[in-house]
Amino acid sequence: MKLKTIYGVLAITSLFSLNAFASESLRIATFNVSMDATNHTPKGEQIKSDALVNALKANHQQIKNIAEIIQRVRPDIILLNEFDYIPKEQGVEYFKKHYLNVSQNNQQAIDFPYSFIAPVNTGLATHFDLDNDGKSTGIMADAQGFGFFEGHYGMAVLSKYPIDFDKVRTLQTFKYKDMPDAQMPTDSKTGENWYNKNEWQALRLSSKSFWDLPINVNDKTIHVIASHPTPPVFDGDEDRNGKRNHDEVRLIGDYVSNAKYIYDDKGEKGGLKTYSRFVILGDLNAAPEGDKARTNTTDQLLKNPLINAQFVPKSEGAKEQYDAPYAQNYSANWQARVDYVLPSNYGLKVKDGGVFWPTKTSDEYRLIKDRNASSDHRLVWLDLIVE
Repeated sequence: MKLKTIYGVLAITSLFSLNAFASESLRIATFNVSMDATNHTPKGEQIKSDALVNALKANHQQIKNIAEIIQRVRPDIILLNEFDYIPKEQGVEYFKKHYLNVSQNNQQAIDFPYSFIAPVNTGLATHFDLDNDGKSTGIMADAQGFGFFEGHYGMAVLSKYPIDFDKVRTLQTFKYKDMPDAQMPTDSKTGENWYNKNEWQALRLSSKSFWDLPINVNDKTIHVIASHPTPPVFDGDEDRNGKRNHDEVRLIGDYVSNAKYIYDDKGEKGGLKTYSRFVILGDLNAAPEGDKARTNTTDQLLKNPLINAQFVPKSEGAKEQYDAPYAQNYSANWQARVDYVLPSNYGLKVKDGGVFWPTKTSDEYRLIKDRNASSDHRLVWLDLIVE
């Protein structure tokens, strides 16, 4: 039996041990893969919706590195943030067939028989001037969610276990105004509401989307709660993105708490039923500590009694790279913990977890040495016992 260190944790690489481990627990991960058009458009060129399609066809090294990371960690279920919403055969299915199903750098190929991808609000045009700069572009900051085209910065879920597609719930069209006590930004100069009445009536809460995917794991249902709230920056004193981030994160907590005000895209009311197994996944763009901390946002989840937030995934790589009290918790190279895997207290027990952040002496460091190598975020995972 051979032992070796992988991304700061000790792993037993014998086939017997891996199979035994897989039978005991479920590995669930989230990864902001930066596989969006912005990251695959040459500098100075117009960002177009076919950029990811072209990069996938070109056997792009960044995408190969993303696939290698996934093959090394070997999750059973994974959310991919910043994976553009493009036709499935050109996007998710192509990525699976030509990257994940193919050995990358001598790693064992990995297969996800089930996948889910759906429309998002990023780049969905409006006729409003949502950033109040005196003009309406329809897209970017004037879209329902910031994006250069509809579907930009999308999401995808890959799973080894069956997704109950008939019971999937999406909250893409849920209106911001319909959240009780939503945080309306105000213009710091005039004191008036940032959004006018027509804008507030039309604005959706999710900057990308919000999904509840019931997944059947050995005859037990686990709800994957997936989202990607807006970054709480790129605004002004009105803090419109910060307030929206707060309320997008609040929606997650309210959903697992079965808040009655919630409705999905089919009109079904309420959130998760009591005694539901769930795992919250996503780049939530909210940090609980450090100079980027927004604890009033993260506490909505980390202090929710239904959510097990006691186990914090860590890495030796981030601890080595940054001299900060919470560096081992970072999931982004801009020094923050913003990517989360948060299971329910009911029906799930945390066995282990980590962040794929190799140390500089590791062979795997080449996969994350800079943003161009893979992403400015790291894959975060938990091993869960389904009870």
